[in-house]
Amino acid sequence: MARYTESKCRQCRREGAKLFLKGDKCYKGTCPFERRPVAPGQHGQRRKKVSEYGLQLREKQKTKRIYGVLEGQFHHYYEMADRQKGITGENMLVLLERRLDNVIFRMGVGASRNVARQLVTHAHFTVNGRTVNVPSFLVKAGDVIAVKETRRKNKYFTEIKQMKKGNMPKWVDFDPEKLEGKVLALPTREDIDSQIAEHMIVELYSK
Repeated sequence: MARYTESKCRQCRREGAKLFLKGDKCYKGTCPFERRPVAPGQHGQRRKKVSEYGLQLREKQKTKRIYGVLEGQFHHYYEMADRQKGITGENMLVLLERRLDNVIFRMGVGASRNVARQLVTHAHFTVNGRTVNVPSFLVKAGDVIAVKETRRKNKYFTEIKQMKKGNMPKWVDFDPEKLEGKVLALPTREDIDSQIAEHMIVELYSK
């Protein structure tokens, strides 16, 4: 499967905003975006007049990069959202939030969505007792997500058990001692803190 392999900090610089793709590094003074908040490339510092289409495209690219999905999969989420009742843009963000890798990240188990995605693909988790190694797996309200019994002695998870229960969205819960969490409810637009103008993405795809 295709995936982005270049520097993630270049993605933040290209979008002109911190996307928090590198976990703890994004909160330190060594963050490349803090030192050079301009687009990458030799012409990155030039000011460019951006069209309405360009703004919509950048919003789509930013959202794709925040959730770590490629174009085909992202468009698939848009089509799924468009078929559902309600506001298409909000439906799309809810679908992205329901991805298993994002839920693991929201529970505080992964420092970033990329770390959470690796943990999922390495089959460290179960959903309702069944091993799931697909990051795009869509969780439902009531799903119980836990670290597999055979992986709980892993150094990474022993350190997680010693952590205090951190702040997390109200729609998920995670117990570090038990290494088990639950999806309390499906997220709503108010629960999604990412600065995304989803209506611009809908306008882009509607053309």
